[in-house]
Amino acid sequence: MKTLGFEKLKEIINKFKKAKVLVVGDLMLDEYVWGDVTRISPEAPVPIVKVNKENFMPGGASNVANNIVTLGGKAILVGVIGSDGRGEILKKTLKDKGVDIGGVISDISRPTTLKTRVIASHQQVVRIDKEKTDPLSSKVLSKVIDYVRRKLEDVDSLIIEDYGKGVIIPQLLDKVVSMARAKNKLIIVDPKEENFSFYKGITGITPNQHEASCAVGFAIKDEETLNKAGFKLLNKLGCKVVVITLGERGMRVFERRKRSVHIPTVAQEVFDVSGAGDTVIGTFTLSLSCGAEPIVAAHIANCAAGIVIGKLGTAVVTKDELIERIKKEMER
Repeated sequence: MKTLGFEKLKEIINKFKKAKVLVVGDLMLDEYVWGDVTRISPEAPVPIVKVNKENFMPGGASNVANNIVTLGGKAILVGVIGSDGRGEILKKTLKDKGVDIGGVISDISRPTTLKTRVIASHQQVVRIDKEKTDPLSSKVLSKVIDYVRRKLEDVDSLIIEDYGKGVIIPQLLDKVVSMARAKNKLIIVDPKEENFSFYKGITGITPNQHEASCAVGFAIKDEETLNKAGFKLLNKLGCKVVVITLGERGMRVFERRKRSVHIPTVAQEVFDVSGAGDTVIGTFTLSLSCGAEPIVAAHIANCAAGIVIGKLGTAVVTKDELIERIKKEMER
């Protein structure tokens, strides 16, 4: 990263405030229940957690939008919640954080997705999911597409955040990708393996290792298969860049007619990788929107991810934290 130049990277990050990103995807509310374990239940061999506190955080596409605004950018969020108390909590949380929630649509037929994580002594004990993953109804789907159509003109880029919860379906992808391409917008996708055939024509994609393996039809188990998978995805989707995230091992970047580049993680200590992919796609898209080349954008995104996996829970990174971490890495 030293060869990129600290001032150049800092200049890109400082431009984040000028970028506006449309985020379309599955919205979730993350609930954290924090406590201590001092004994095992007499009813079953499970720990008893004495709760100290509870809090809520935006999850899924909501967390991507949260990352963007925390870094100084502008995020317009589009997705679906239920007509319930959880949905109201999510909307208020997002609004308080500065996310534009004009595209958050309520659907009485489905609940707001809730992921409850019970944390004891810095260790996740259990996760409880409450959700409905049926595809959107045609009526709600039309509302989502219409909102995207109205807002595309005003943004620099489009993020499609696919968590497989029923929002990102082929009918939506077909319309949204076509509209964004017609307006020459950057289109970056955080994918789910079931929909890979519908991502053709996008700008870039950020699968994790498992998703990339499913998409290409073979296991990624070493350098050779990792490179084979990355370049196969480039050709299969006709996109400009593929970033395969590798958890604690960082990421690998693939571009046409170039060698792949491995970027090792800059995390000093790994506490929690949940939400790291949201940070990657948010930071990567902001950087591209501000004129960064894909490899430079990937370096910045990797550094941001290294910060959040050093935090516990669904975390975000600020602009100042990111600049400071990049500065420290360059001084090493």
